[in-house]
Amino acid sequence: MTSTTLPPALDSAVVVESIAGLVCENYVFPDVARQLAALLRRRSADGSYRARSAEELAEAVTADLRSVNGDLHLALKYHDVPVPPERGAAVLAAMRRDFDTSLGGVPRVELLDGGVAVLEIAPKMFPLDWAAQPLAAALSLVAPARALILDLRRNTGGDPDTVAFVCGYLLDRRTHLNTMLSRQGEVAEQSWTPPFVPGARFGGSKPLYVLTSGNTFSAGEELAYDLQQLGRAEVVGEATRGGAHPREGWTVHPHLEVSVPVARGVNPVSGTNWEGTGVRPDVPCGAEEALDRALALAVARLT
Repeated sequence: MTSTTLPPALDSAVVVESIAGLVCENYVFPDVARQLAALLRRRSADGSYRARSAEELAEAVTADLRSVNGDLHLALKYHDVPVPPERGAAVLAAMRRDFDTSLGGVPRVELLDGGVAVLEIAPKMFPLDWAAQPLAAALSLVAPARALILDLRRNTGGDPDTVAFVCGYLLDRRTHLNTMLSRQGEVAEQSWTPPFVPGARFGGSKPLYVLTSGNTFSAGEELAYDLQQLGRAEVVGEATRGGAHPREGWTVHPHLEVSVPVARGVNPVSGTNWEGTGVRPDVPCGAEEALDRALALAVARLT
């Protein structure tokens, strides 16, 4: 006897009203939040979201959420696998699956010509309580290298605490990286490198190159931007996607999670961030060429 489980019923009007309320209450820019809530309610009332699957609803609502100011962290995300209802649980469940299949977010550590090491961090900056051990092992392993290439071309975001942890291995002293401002414009949090890191540091003086692509996003962008603004690394590759606002996630249906930015970052060097512009490379080139270009730069500098 075969049993089947039907997907959870989808009441688009109820889901969209929930999203409108969460955006209005939490989005970092209150004026834009009110515009977006009104837009979603108007579109729902005129039947724009009627009779859609959960996946189709996610696409339609995401397009509307991004239509006012282009914030790429604003989204209604569809999850194939039903996700827990707790705040933030949906994205963590998806990230955990990626963590378990990517060697803890460090899929490549290799020594190249001339004593140049390459370390890839992908596909995410996983939560630090998961990622500290594999990252510490990988960063300690490359510490003796004469130069380091940090590959973020496939990194699509994650935890700012993990960004600070990685920077701790690439700088010589405790350093201010970022300040988060709340929707009221108040200082909500500051990000600093840790005063101590387990294992050996690569340090703050040897050549460091960061590879980026048009897919590099969010916390992956922050790592590239922080190191670039500090004058610590040269960024090689493509301009990144341009998402700088830290976000929270709420489950609004077993297969749907709304992502809402709740703060904005301000870099202490630039006084701004990479929202909407992306991180601009110091050495522009196609993403597929970036590793060869960075290796050539490193070898030339070491010669």
